[in-house]
Amino acid sequence: MQQDSATLQRKGKEAFSQESFDREDDEEALKWAALEKLPTYKRIRKGILVEAEGAVHEVEIGKLSLWQRKAVFDRVVRVADDEQFLQRLKNRVDRVEIDLPTVEVRYENIKVDAEIYVGARGLPTVLNSTINIIEGLLENLHILGKKRSMTILHDISGIIKPQRMTLLLGPPGSGKTTFLLALAGKLLHDLKVSGTVTYNGHGFNEFVPQRTAAYISQYNEHLGELTVRETLAFSARCQGIGNRYRRLLELLKREKEAHIKPDPDLDLLTKAAVIGGHKADIVTDYVLKILGLENCADTIVGNQMLRGISGGEKKRVTTGEMMVSPAQALFMDEISTGLDSSTTFQIVKCTGHYIHIMGATALISLLQPSPETYELFDDIILLSEGVIVYQGPRANVLEFFESMGFKCPERKGIADFLQEVTSIKDQRQYWMHRKKPYNYVPVRAFSEAFQKFHVGQALSEELSIPFDKSRSHPDALTKSKYGASMKELLKATFCREVLLMKRNSFIYIFKACQSLG
Repeated sequence: MQQDSATLQRKGKEAFSQESFDREDDEEALKWAALEKLPTYKRIRKGILVEAEGAVHEVEIGKLSLWQRKAVFDRVVRVADDEQFLQRLKNRVDRVEIDLPTVEVRYENIKVDAEIYVGARGLPTVLNSTINIIEGLLENLHILGKKRSMTILHDISGIIKPQRMTLLLGPPGSGKTTFLLALAGKLLHDLKVSGTVTYNGHGFNEFVPQRTAAYISQYNEHLGELTVRETLAFSARCQGIGNRYRRLLELLKREKEAHIKPDPDLDLLTKAAVIGGHKADIVTDYVLKILGLENCADTIVGNQMLRGISGGEKKRVTTGEMMVSPAQALFMDEISTGLDSSTTFQIVKCTGHYIHIMGATALISLLQPSPETYELFDDIILLSEGVIVYQGPRANVLEFFESMGFKCPERKGIADFLQEVTSIKDQRQYWMHRKKPYNYVPVRAFSEAFQKFHVGQALSEELSIPFDKSRSHPDALTKSKYGASMKELLKATFCREVLLMKRNSFIYIFKACQSLG
């Protein structure tokens, strides 16, 4: 009898919980039906909030509290490398057959020359500066010229494809930074550049490359008084949301026509990242999570006079400042400097999820990637002495060097092998033909052999066919100079300066009293 009583109680609880669940589900369905009747421009500003205890509310996106936003964010983005979150976003877009914008970057016959002073003339002294000004005037008149010409990149050509992670390898001084700056359209004006760089077949004069692509520098330049969260949020506010608002409108319109009900939490988070007062906050929270900066999010960055975050964390903040942008192409310059191999692996892995799922383009320069990090990439570009030695799938790189007579040892990291095999000091140890005499193979010989290799031939054939501009997505290339309105930029800058004045209030008060005295 006691067993029957316990069974009846259990069944009663299950029935009650199921009834409660059905009632909550019906309430959510009724609220969603009412929301769906609204026009698209109003529906984009409202969402369905399902709280932890099961209560369902219709909320204004712009009036979400900090705790509500955090609770929804934690439910949707559970872990730092949550691939499921991006996959859910992609599945939602695919259900209504919306194509995401992609960018294919092509560079053909890129040559970069620099005019430099050598020896003591290159030192930044007052005398040299004065002489340089005088010589500069004479050079403009074509009377005198004492600078030495140095070629940084030698007629390189290739393609950076979307939805593929591309690793840029090369010893120091090989021209990696100049190459990345050339692709991002950020080369200095005093360099002599020839050749063409196109995005989806469009030249730099047809769009704004500095906003279409994000270049992540290897140098850390931050305001030490701001916290990590404030630094990323300011960057997100200044760079804006790009064309995300227009794409979200189209998504909601098609979902309404197809009678598709999205996940409430995902819908709420997507809308909050595009409209309302939490645009920068949502994007910032996501980048903080994938870069592992949550623990120091409210710590000041610091500088030589203020103690703040560590050097490795500053490097991740530099990476995050560009990752919060809506750019479709990422050019990352030695982002692993100052980071341990585990953190580098985590950042590259999360970036790979975004590239593969959302269709973005990435070229990442690393100095000494671990074998696990190296395996995350799809394509390899090996640059040495300003010349491309190899460019193509990672699976074929060892095959190419074996055809040249050089083999990577079993216990040697492939990335280390690739950077050493072109060096005159280290090349000999990889020679695989013990019965044949070894002769140093210069970089030019590797480059010429690659043109005859099947991967190089396939690349040349692809470059010979121009990119069809009609296939370019309308939102792929940014044509506006600024990411936000002048009012929003002024507001963001004013708020930052007021915050800095509060943080340095002692100095301002002391200086005011000193002036009055």
